Amino acid sequence: MAGALTPEEKEHLITRNLQEVLGQDNLRAVLKERDLKIYWGTATTGKPHIAYFVPMSKVADFLKAGCEVTILFADLHGYLDNMKAPWSLLKERVKYYEAVIKEMLISLGVPLDKLSFVCGTDYQLSKEYTLDVYRLASVVTQHDAKKAGAEVVKQVEHPLLSGILYPGLQALDEEYLKVDAQFGGVDQRKIFTFAEKYLPQLGYGKRIHLMNPMIPGLAGGKMSSSEEDSKIDLLDSAAKVKSKIKKAFCEPGNIEDNGLLKFLKHVIFPMYKEGEVFTIHRKAEFGGDLVFPQYEQLETCFAAQELHPGDLKAAVEVCINRLLDPIRKAFDTEAHRELTERAYPAPVKVLGGGKQASAGGKSQPANTGGTNAAAGAGAVGENSPDKLELKVGQIMDAIKHPDADSLCVLTVDIGNGERKSIVSNLLTHYALEQLRDRLVVVLTNMKASKIRGVESEGLVLYAAGTDRCEALAVPDGSKVGERIIVEGFDNTNNPVPPLNPKKKVWDKIQAELHTGTEGEALWKEFSLMTLNGDRVTSTLPGCSIK
Repeated sequence: MAGALTPEEKEHLITRNLQEVLGQDNLRAVLKERDLKIYWGTATTGKPHIAYFVPMSKVADFLKAGCEVTILFADLHGYLDNMKAPWSLLKERVKYYEAVIKEMLISLGVPLDKLSFVCGTDYQLSKEYTLDVYRLASVVTQHDAKKAGAEVVKQVEHPLLSGILYPGLQALDEEYLKVDAQFGGVDQRKIFTFAEKYLPQLGYGKRIHLMNPMIPGLAGGKMSSSEEDSKIDLLDSAAKVKSKIKKAFCEPGNIEDNGLLKFLKHVIFPMYKEGEVFTIHRKAEFGGDLVFPQYEQLETCFAAQELHPGDLKAAVEVCINRLLDPIRKAFDTEAHRELTERAYPAPVKVLGGGKQASAGGKSQPANTGGTNAAAGAGAVGENSPDKLELKVGQIMDAIKHPDADSLCVLTVDIGNGERKSIVSNLLTHYALEQLRDRLVVVLTNMKASKIRGVESEGLVLYAAGTDRCEALAVPDGSKVGERIIVEGFDNTNNPVPPLNPKKKVWDKIQAELHTGTEGEALWKEFSLMTLNGDRVTSTLPGCSIK
């Protein structure tokens, strides 16, 4: 197909439905000489969902236009962005992303012969790339680096160096992947303009930048893998699709904040071949079927409230299931099920009596602290430890409580420029100077409360012996802000809401926290550990943890 297209027709395919193009004159010049080379990158963190069909629809356009397309699985970027995925899972998630994206493109009906996949760490750890990172660091200002990542990397007063490096690495990818253009969402614009400014300073060419609009999720706002109600998983059943579509935000006449309409515009209509139309089936008493050859006609009809949201939802549900059916079928094999489980381990319910429920519902002996103990799995149940947000913190200051001799007020750095004021009774076992600069394990999602008139925003965990208490010891090499999880209950890819004090969730979880016979910190028989597998300890064995 691409061989029969003129440069103008290829340009139309490449740029249709984009929000912005930087370097369109350069794009036209390249197309007069040869086909374009484009890359799109995605950090292999959260599980891909149907919003990925939006960039995949454009990738399909690029392939139809004869472009050579590289998909970068940015595993190193994902780790640098606040360590959103542990190294132990990144390799499996790269495999999952490649498998699912291939099936998405097949579902869209495009050839894959000009598509290639690259993993970031395949070249980003090379000597040449590393030297270019240093060269770039010698010309980039901190201000420009922070500004470039403003829409992508979490912004705080005292950011981690990893977040400042992030835009520079993405810029260098353009050179090391040897492409003419980079494609991404409009939220990447500041990184794109950063690349245009700084790559020429290293002697590298300025690239073309193609930007998709950001589309709203089902619940309104950005579609996110961490917000269950905002997205549909690529492997969701037809029943789940129906349920989520039914709850989707779809206000009559609202065409701006309507994720269903945007999905039709950017995914469904671009799939249609000449002569194909979008049909909404309705009973005769409700006006009969509606036929839309073009998206603009559908949008006008909905804006005029001539189309009921319920009828639109029913039609979108059919379209989504048609897209997902071949993906569900492809992943309904033992190999794909095992890959999915390794990349995104299924929840495991911890039962009483040292048992754990398997995926099939049968009980089996729980692993007592080995490295395979429900590794990576999330917890099921209101009082399971995935409800805790634990971080490595550093006590920056410690002062005596103004109204309690046995209490102190700690100022604790928990990373990303965030500090919490915590009232603690560690003063009965430590001098104030012994607490300052100490690394500790902090529970950060406690609802703030006043203790003897001073607000406390968290807890510093300690082992409570009969005659003394000791703050839990974080593993050597731990960094401030690093997440601490309970082995088998990795909640780092989802936002952790504040604990509800009325439900006494912390009290119930805390009742199962203790130190083992060798001082290892445990919840039931599962270790408290960093994402790298290093364990939290204490010199006080056989104690409760508070």
